[in-house]
Amino acid sequence: MAAYSECDVALMRAAIECAKKCASVDSAYNVGAVIADAEGEVLSTGYSRQLPGNTHAEQCALEALGALEERGMLASAGAALYTTMEPCSKRLSGNAPCVQRILAAGIQRVFVGTREPPNFVQCTGVAELEANGVRVVHIDAVEDECRQLNRHLAK
Repeated sequence: MAAYSECDVALMRAAIECAKKCASVDSAYNVGAVIADAEGEVLSTGYSRQLPGNTHAEQCALEALGALEERGMLASAGAALYTTMEPCSKRLSGNAPCVQRILAAGIQRVFVGTREPPNFVQCTGVAELEANGVRVVHIDAVEDECRQLNRHLAK
């Protein structure tokens, strides 16, 4: 049995479409995120630099939902986060890392398209989420598509 379903792949493809809205820059990744309830209903979306202040996709999706104020709602809805790249564990900008935001929001399942390359920082997002009881699932069926979103940073 696969660790993810066709619905999960569809939600990750929606995150990929969000990432395509990013304006590419040399100093950041293009990432898309979707937050969905247990039935696969999309609650919010986000993409890198969508909001002012060097914002990340997961941050934008959480802010769109008002997730920090809605922790109880997210947990009871069985909300999951779908992100095209591993959530950040460290930010050079000084902003709160997405891992901290996800944990604060009470999200218990995170689906990732690809791991974060070491271009900017050494990311430990998946390990930190798992260490805090969050189930992390890699959707390998879309990994190439997720990597292509950041071909502008290929070295």
